[in-house]
Amino acid sequence: MGLESPKQFLPVQGKSILHHTLQRFSAVPGLDSMVLALNLQDTASADFLTALPEALRQRLRIVEGGAERMHSVQRALDALRGQAADDDWVLVHDAVRPCVRTADVLKLMETLASEPAGGLLALPVRDTLKLAGDDAQVLGTLDRNNVWQAATPQMFRYAVLVQALAGAQAAGVQVTDEAAAVERLGLPVKLVPGHADNIKLTWPEDMALIEALLAASSEGRD
Repeated sequence: MGLESPKQFLPVQGKSILHHTLQRFSAVPGLDSMVLALNLQDTASADFLTALPEALRQRLRIVEGGAERMHSVQRALDALRGQAADDDWVLVHDAVRPCVRTADVLKLMETLASEPAGGLLALPVRDTLKLAGDDAQVLGTLDRNNVWQAATPQMFRYAVLVQALAGAQAAGVQVTDEAAAVERLGLPVKLVPGHADNIKLTWPEDMALIEALLAASSEGRD
């Protein structure tokens, strides 16, 4: 987005994006702990932690983030070693998705409870999708009937996710989400329908929508 400060620290409704996100998950029953990966060399991270309410900060385990998403997740998983059993569930969420509904997180947890590997919140694609070449010329139109847009949280068994990310790293594969790593193992990954308001802050125009959603949501006023 061309910002000097990381976008997860941008203020919305009097709190940072990340603060809103953490509040959502602090309201989810059944979560034993929360691990937060941050760039601890960045003064913005230190300022964020200082401003965070003590009650919320005490629930967090802080780890140094990695160069890429998968590396940050691996470090968070390392922090859970010895605490998490192999078949325990781990949820991974984008810091810049502050509007995720608590009800959707609970739905994800309930739907996947008996799954062998896990799954993720996602949305069926509604728009027509075009396949383009390097010159932005249309090469074809994709069948959207079986196409979903991946979101977070993504929820997998602890041992499955550890193995999946280690395997991807060993193979030199840069996965962009946890589901892609688990797919490489040939394990089933279930899609759980979420809501379109669980948007990820990516473009500058997303900020206005996020602010409106948080202002309208009773969860956003906590």
